[in-house]
Amino acid sequence: MYETLAVVGATGAVGRIVLEQLQKRNLPFKKLKLLASERSVGKEVRYNGEVIQVELLAPGAFKNVDLVIGSTPDEIAAEFVPYAVQEGAIVVDESGYWRMDPKVPLIIPEVNPEAAEKHEGILASPNCSTTQMVVALAPLHRAARVKRVVVSTYQATSGAGLPGSEELNDSVRSALVGKTHPPKTFQHPIGFNLIPQIGSEKYEGYTSEEMKMVYETQKIFGDNQIQVCPTCVRVPVATGHSESILVETEKPLSVEEATNLFQAFDGITVVDDLSNKRYPMPRDCDGKDDVFVGRIRKDISSSSGIAFWCVSDNLRKGAATNAVQIAELLMKRS
Repeated sequence: MYETLAVVGATGAVGRIVLEQLQKRNLPFKKLKLLASERSVGKEVRYNGEVIQVELLAPGAFKNVDLVIGSTPDEIAAEFVPYAVQEGAIVVDESGYWRMDPKVPLIIPEVNPEAAEKHEGILASPNCSTTQMVVALAPLHRAARVKRVVVSTYQATSGAGLPGSEELNDSVRSALVGKTHPPKTFQHPIGFNLIPQIGSEKYEGYTSEEMKMVYETQKIFGDNQIQVCPTCVRVPVATGHSESILVETEKPLSVEEATNLFQAFDGITVVDDLSNKRYPMPRDCDGKDDVFVGRIRKDISSSSGIAFWCVSDNLRKGAATNAVQIAELLMKRS
């Protein structure tokens, strides 16, 4: 029984959605503890009619805590997650720090819930761009085994946190009056622009964000033979990542078969009616928890390929919602 649940980063954009999801899904815990940095200590947060004061994230903050959901930068997770585990808590971490640790399961509850049974106190939630892609690939992989994926992402500025959202607003306002807002969060001005770099340069000219999609996809599916060729692009959209995905499967699938697989899969909503101009778009998916799929079509260059368009709210399924679903999974299994 998880009696006390702590949310780390409770006052951030993702943390606030975590609290919303906890109420919406009515997780069975008795006490909620909110932890954050010094600048948020003492703030009052209303939860289920109760006012809870935010406490300082410190080594002793996890005493008598059973379950933790952490929404922090990597360096914070690296420092404080071990303290929570030492106190006997189980941690669901949304940072990138623990994802590729071989002892830490990387979980999307609709895809690999069984992996949650093999943890040593830490479970990780994947990168937002990986999460929506893997949810969309999962039904195809189960039916026909995914061999290769070519994906281009169109990622919202909120993926870079509050500074990214603020920079979008400042950059657009400056561009409208013919000025250039000096970029701080991104490599170039984002207003009315596309930036084909997210993260630092890593392997063979791929960025850190792109390599996350490669390694995390293989880890979640438990198959290092799956080939992923990603290109990640920052776009001037506030919320909602979009992805153009081409997948080749071992067993060829028809468009009808792929569509039926998408429609039957928990967490996917199909919006696919090109003649009536209906397909997923970020503005329509904002604030929703599902992964949305449309523009489903055969790859005319390959007999075993399916192409489709995929959109999801990066702050929800890409972050907060998935973390709360992992916590829910743990509670059900206890």
